[in-house]
Amino acid sequence: MNDRYDAGDAGYGAGPYELVGYDEYGQPMYRQVPAQQATYDPYTQQQGYGYDPYATGQQPPVPSYDTGRQPGAYDPYGSQAPYDPYGTGTQHPSGYDPYGQAASSGQQPRVTEQTASIPQQAGPPEVPHAPAHPAETRDDDERDYHTEQFAFVEDPDGDSEDVIDWLKFTENRTERREEARRRARSRVIALFVVLVLVAVGGVGYLWYAGKLPGLASSGSKTGTTTAVGAQKRDVIVVHLHNTAKGGTSTALLVDNTTTKQGSTVLLPNSLALSSDDGSTTTLAKSVDDDGSSGTRDQLGTVLGTNIQGTWRLDTPYLQNLVDLVGNIELDTNTDVPDPDAKKKGTEPLVHKGSAQTLSGKMAVAYATYRASGEPQNAQLERFGQVMQGVLRKLSSDPAAATVTVQTLAQILDPPLTDKDLGAFLAKLADLAKSGDYKTALLPVQPDGTLSAKTSDSVVKDILGGTAKSPDAGSAVRVSVQNATGVKDDTEKARVVLLNGGFTFLEGGTASGTQAASKVVYSDASHKSDATEVAKTLGLPAGSVAKGTVSSGADVSVVLGQDYKAAGS
Repeated sequence: MNDRYDAGDAGYGAGPYELVGYDEYGQPMYRQVPAQQATYDPYTQQQGYGYDPYATGQQPPVPSYDTGRQPGAYDPYGSQAPYDPYGTGTQHPSGYDPYGQAASSGQQPRVTEQTASIPQQAGPPEVPHAPAHPAETRDDDERDYHTEQFAFVEDPDGDSEDVIDWLKFTENRTERREEARRRARSRVIALFVVLVLVAVGGVGYLWYAGKLPGLASSGSKTGTTTAVGAQKRDVIVVHLHNTAKGGTSTALLVDNTTTKQGSTVLLPNSLALSSDDGSTTTLAKSVDDDGSSGTRDQLGTVLGTNIQGTWRLDTPYLQNLVDLVGNIELDTNTDVPDPDAKKKGTEPLVHKGSAQTLSGKMAVAYATYRASGEPQNAQLERFGQVMQGVLRKLSSDPAAATVTVQTLAQILDPPLTDKDLGAFLAKLADLAKSGDYKTALLPVQPDGTLSAKTSDSVVKDILGGTAKSPDAGSAVRVSVQNATGVKDDTEKARVVLLNGGFTFLEGGTASGTQAASKVVYSDASHKSDATEVAKTLGLPAGSVAKGTVSSGADVSVVLGQDYKAAGS
């Protein structure tokens, strides 16, 4: 057994010991108050627990701890020799003061030696005690501490894992926030890209459709930025000849191969044209006098467009064409009497209504019908309906359409051939079936010329040309006043005069009737013109006289009851 004095036997108060703190189990710890201060010499080697690396003969004090054991308690280290790691035989004294003070000689209190390090905890404030002997006192400033006297052991902190977990949580939360921000930025960028693509696509579509402001377009489904005048068009003029009652109806069939748009342009018979000799004539008179070739050239000059061919379509061929395509359907705007009916009150051949099915005979009657008092444009529009109805039923295959044309067995005016006409009509048929086809009436002023508005709406947009009407002053201007008592006689006289190459001026209706008609001229230079007017209207030569004419007219006509309108 270790023969050291157990401090508990002296009650811990009688000896030179003082309380220095508590251990991790709450037990008090004491230290020995040195009787005299010994200076530690690291170069002096001594016997005892530990070693002197500098052979000074001094030894570091051995710390002494009191675990609070009672006398006689088992001391696992008291009966064994101190551990000498270098085999020098030196030993530490039995008492070691961790605060750097030398161990006292003699009998020491028994304290339990602990190899475990003291937890790094702050103990209670150290209360100084009065030294047992004044000689043993020493100022703290005079104490000589050396690093060899202490062992620093970093104990694991129980809260370190929590701190690490918190750091990981904070890091993960930060990463999640950054990831959320990145995703939000990605969504914003993606949305911006989508909006840009949509905007570009919309502009591209408008460009493709020819609907962007400032870009020329003819309003077709495909559109183009090609200037209207530079668009490619195939144009054929068709003349419908009424072999039963006389008269003609003219239209232009237009295939705009650039915009993929088909059109029928209806041309009034009063359209003023320039004849080969430089004089002014009308479309109707040109068809009768100049034939197909002359009229085609005159139309090209006035409308500023290139017409590739002329299709003369007599009413019997129109009837056969409708029967060949299997009848047509139209929204008719009037009842049409049967031209073969021998008495009035017979059931109409064509009834007014929507989606009316017309045979060949019915189609011809509807296309040529003009009610009493109706302007020629009303009949012209019906002709346009029939032509578009035929195109909707015609085959879109060029070969099949050519067979249909050949079946008509009509002789075409050169340079138009059966194959050319069949291929041309097949393309128009395809446009008519797809809804890319329209019919437009060419507006003509009373004197037969074209206005600026006409040039923009039809001549320029559809035909891509420029209106070049002949000077209206070159034609004889005829003012007509109706005194027959029959309202329709004015319109009938207008048509006759226009077909005769005169310029028609509306003179109104007289307040009363007049038996004889009068044709008046004011200038002797227009006497021959007045005679020609009377002849054109079917009036006797004695009706021509010199007198006062209406303002702006060269010849004035007052229609009397002796006037017999054509067809009445």
